[in-house]
Amino acid sequence: MQNFFSLLKREFQLFWKNKVLRILFIGAPILYGVLLGYVYGKGKVTDLPILVVDQDRSELSSKAIQMFEDNEVLSVSSVLYDQNNLSQLAIQKDATCVVIIPKDFEKMTLTKKYPEITTIVNTSNVLTANYASTAIQICLGTLKAGVQIETLRKQGVPENLLASQYEPFKTTFIKKYNRSTNYMYFLWPGVLATVLQQVLLLGLALSFASEFENGTFKELVKKCPSVLKMLAVKIIPYLIMSFGVWIIYWLFTLWFRLPFYENLAALTFIAGIFVLAASFIGILVSIVVPNQLKATEILMVIATPSFILSGFTWPLSQMPQAIQAIANIIPLTHFLKAFRILIIENGTFSQTTASIRNMIIIGLICGIASYIALYFKKKEALKEI
Repeated sequence: MQNFFSLLKREFQLFWKNKVLRILFIGAPILYGVLLGYVYGKGKVTDLPILVVDQDRSELSSKAIQMFEDNEVLSVSSVLYDQNNLSQLAIQKDATCVVIIPKDFEKMTLTKKYPEITTIVNTSNVLTANYASTAIQICLGTLKAGVQIETLRKQGVPENLLASQYEPFKTTFIKKYNRSTNYMYFLWPGVLATVLQQVLLLGLALSFASEFENGTFKELVKKCPSVLKMLAVKIIPYLIMSFGVWIIYWLFTLWFRLPFYENLAALTFIAGIFVLAASFIGILVSIVVPNQLKATEILMVIATPSFILSGFTWPLSQMPQAIQAIANIIPLTHFLKAFRILIIENGTFSQTTASIRNMIIIGLICGIASYIALYFKKKEALKEI
């Protein structure tokens, strides 16, 4: 037992002597947590610039412009009266949308000639385009309803019948889980989980590869002839340090005032399985590829696209079957699914069993493969001793 603890101490010392690894493993989660926390801290976009071409200059068109101004998502950067150099002005003002109110708009509306307001949406940025176009639709929909109700009122329809005359039925949309569509609440945790997986893979890529390159593997075999103990000695320090990173992440949620209070114990347990699964992938590559640079390159190829493949932002169901198969062998995919169920959707632990099972399968396969590969590496080393 004393020998085991001395080997753990040796592993921590090897980690601490590697300045680059030390900075990456400790610094990257803190840096990304703070940086992305302030990037997405606002939560939602506001004051998106739009251009309005008011060819009517009437009371009704002025009312429409005022409604755009009153909407928190929109900011009317310029009101134009013709379409001269419109494309250049839209680029110059960085406009997300251009709203064109036609000539005689008010007159045609009041005489029921069905005029058309045209909105040109700049979809070079899909996020801002969706926010701005939705806000414009809400403003114009409200204006349209107001005009119709006022017309009915002038026709002598009683006040208590105005709403039912205007629309035959009501529609209600209830937003659940992320009611304010807060981007910070949605994206920030997923990116931080990705960072944790990346630093784990990077650290463990060097675990055995550095021993092989530095010629210290034989020394390790002498001190620890058990393959299981060797695996444990390499993984346990990263489990402990990952728990430290997990606590830092939790402190970040307090700093940025994110309401992550429910199911934290269950999520921490699942995070432990996630860390083990990622660790065994790193260990396996480190044993099979006894070169630090190559092992790191291989694991970065796995880690870099993992967030995109996870289905966290773009649904897995919309990806080709082959891509889905690749995504499902990455632990992050299953952890983020469990995270969304427990924290965002406030689900139950039993609803995450599929994600847990998949991570355990990944961990077991890579763990068994690591054991077999390390067994043969140890056998080769013993022949040379």
